Amino acid sequence: MNDWQKKSPLDWETYVNKLVKVVAVEKHEYEGWVLTVDPVSATIVLATFAENEKVFISFVMGHAVQEVRILQEGDSDMEQRLARISAPEESQAYSPEELEERKNALKTWLETNHIPVGEQGELGRTLSVAGVLTIDPPYGPEQCSCPNEIILCRVQGLVQGYLDRQQ
Repeated sequence: MNDWQKKSPLDWETYVNKLVKVVAVEKHEYEGWVLTVDPVSATIVLATFAENEKVFISFVMGHAVQEVRILQEGDSDMEQRLARISAPEESQAYSPEELEERKNALKTWLETNHIPVGEQGELGRTLSVAGVLTIDPPYGPEQCSCPNEIILCRVQGLVQGYLDRQQ
């Protein structure tokens, strides 16, 4: 077990949102912003940004890490940029009014396409499709839940198609 693997999760957390250079076995070097460190394997997850805002993610396995040097502290802009990598767009904060509008628009669209849909839960926030599938806020394909994978896949495709047309 190397020194990196012997660190605690609290030690690893001090590297998150910082630009680092990682020296690994066979003198391989990696540079990037630390998204996270896996607490089980000590694997470092690095993000690098290309000029076109494309993000590249790389993993440096914990057992291969020989040295980690902090090159730059991350500012609040960088922290937000890194947070957007792991948070899907649908997880953006919606006001209660926006969520209600999204729910009603999706419900209307499903009904227009002859798909049986209702509301369930105390506040009626969850849509129920044919009594076998649920769609939770913010009402995207990722929020669909159903034990039947065929139904799940088909409804997720419909919801994604609906959202694509809305944009």
